[in-house]
Amino acid sequence: MRHKWFVARECFRHGLYWQGITHDLSKFLPDEWFTYVNQYYGDNKSPDHIQKFRVAFLTHQKRNKHHWQYWLLFDDFGNFYSLPMPHKYVAEMLADWEGAGRAQGRFPNNDDYYQWTKKWYDKYKDEIFLDDEARNWIEKKLGLI
Repeated sequence: MRHKWFVARECFRHGLYWQGITHDLSKFLPDEWFTYVNQYYGDNKSPDHIQKFRVAFLTHQKRNKHHWQYWLLFDDFGNFYSLPMPHKYVAEMLADWEGAGRAQGRFPNNDDYYQWTKKWYDKYKDEIFLDDEARNWIEKKLGLI
């Protein structure tokens, strides 16, 4: 809930009021909820649980359009393509990243989480597959270009 609260605040800042309210609601569905609870609050780290968590996380990504992984198309030959992300989901994705940093409580100053998001993205950007328009918007918002 803490993550959801901070992401909602960031969504509102980006003008995404409905998405701020509905962000990550699929985590409350049984096939995500119980696995996530066990992952973050349980003691079960068995190989079977790890596999269940991976499936739950994949399910979450494919249900929620604000995840860049939702927009990847895999063909029958092992290739993948980044499909264009509608802007409202790109903005929600950025809000998700910003809210995640705040929810983890790493910042003595409320402004630090923007710098954390920028540093986090800069570190992982080569592993995040986005269409050119989405990437340009994200990098402009983060002050990288």
